Amino acid sequence: MKTLMYMAPQVKEVSDWTISFQNVAYVAAALLFILALAGLSKQESARRGNWLGIAGMAFALVATIWMAISGADSTLIAVILIVVAILIGAAIGIWRALKVEMTGMPELIALLHSFVGLAAVLVGYNSFIEVPGSALGGRVNAFHLGEVGLAVFIGAVTLTGSIVAFLKLSARISGKPLTLPGRNWLNLGALIVSIALIIWLGYTEGLVAGLIPLIILTVIALLLGAHLVLAIGGGDMPVVVSMLNSYSGWAAAMAGFTLGNDLLIITGALVGSSGAYLSYIMCKAMNRSFISVILGGFGGDGAVSGEQKDYGSHRETTAAEVADMLKSSKSVVITPGYGMAVAQAQYPVATLTSKLREQGVDVRFGIHPVAGRLPGHMNVLLAEAKVPYDIVLEMDEINEDFVDVDTVLVIGANDTVNPAAVDEPGSPIAGMPVLTVWEAANVVVFKRSMGNAGYAGVQNPLFFKENTQMLLGDAKASVEEIISNL
Repeated sequence: MKTLMYMAPQVKEVSDWTISFQNVAYVAAALLFILALAGLSKQESARRGNWLGIAGMAFALVATIWMAISGADSTLIAVILIVVAILIGAAIGIWRALKVEMTGMPELIALLHSFVGLAAVLVGYNSFIEVPGSALGGRVNAFHLGEVGLAVFIGAVTLTGSIVAFLKLSARISGKPLTLPGRNWLNLGALIVSIALIIWLGYTEGLVAGLIPLIILTVIALLLGAHLVLAIGGGDMPVVVSMLNSYSGWAAAMAGFTLGNDLLIITGALVGSSGAYLSYIMCKAMNRSFISVILGGFGGDGAVSGEQKDYGSHRETTAAEVADMLKSSKSVVITPGYGMAVAQAQYPVATLTSKLREQGVDVRFGIHPVAGRLPGHMNVLLAEAKVPYDIVLEMDEINEDFVDVDTVLVIGANDTVNPAAVDEPGSPIAGMPVLTVWEAANVVVFKRSMGNAGYAGVQNPLFFKENTQMLLGDAKASVEEIISNL
């Protein structure tokens, strides 16, 4: 969650005590934000990290509101406007938080990123109108207008890119990449023209003269943001979410420059850099570079595409047979994917885990870094279902153990357990690190039907291996039936 903090124009003198209070509160808030990010890096400390972030934002809001009221010419009007804005935002935020399901979190987060982009654009325009070209004079004027141009550019790209990501994630538009002829040259051209427009804006004098390049810049940036995400396929959506998280952070930082708000600069930089690093982690997990994600258009909307090999026939099983298999197993690993989230199967999976552990079975979870459509999505779902943190392991922690595992339950995962990434150099996902579940003695794949491929749009030979059996149907119902047979 990100909040832009606006400092009202200081039309009356602010006391030294108020400025000192603001500085202390901003330092405290910045430290709390850093501690929050550190806490969010691990499941065990994530709850504490959230509370630290909330406390930091409370410090920041109190200090910013106090500064705005102290510098306002009409304190009562300022208080009323701030309270109304907070109430409206809080009402909408609480309503959405109570209504959204965990499966809807990726698109909700993408939509929230668009608000940050919109705020940066509005702050940029407001700052320009308040202090138009030539009002500051010379280099100071050019620097100020350059800040405005960058804030509007980054904000506009974030705005439309996030809206398109929301539409894709919520299946309102196709997840297939839009591949326009020469689209990479179009993006490069838009970037070069945008830089030229920012330079033009920096040398304008007066409101009307500056509005011309600023409006053109806004239109180009809006189109660029939409085109960037439209060109990215469904297989790369986890990277897109973290990438937009980074964009929104830099948009907030640029808004901080235009407002002269140090804390907003710090907060935006923290969000931007952490989002960029998360994008790097996601790309590494998919064996792709950030540039290839932007330019490659990898992945579709789940339809099988390209030349398909004949892997033979699959074997089907029943919940009763899987229950017998689990009873005779000493070691079980569960690898969840987005299908588990859609089926809301995390609660019966947690119950199944508890029952097996009570019977002396060693149960662990293997989580791929890009499982689902949001970084950490599976971890949050399992934590929501009260699965113990210590048995939830990352891919690198568990991959070497599959050779000693008796049974692997693949619940709603596809691309992240696809052996084609290892065995087929010509596959679209060749080289992508995956969970090597096929090395276990037995593999049971929970899948609604055999007709759907993963987001990469390629067939999965795991389904046809000799040690794999398919349990078709709703994952939640299948797990509940297994529990009743234990």
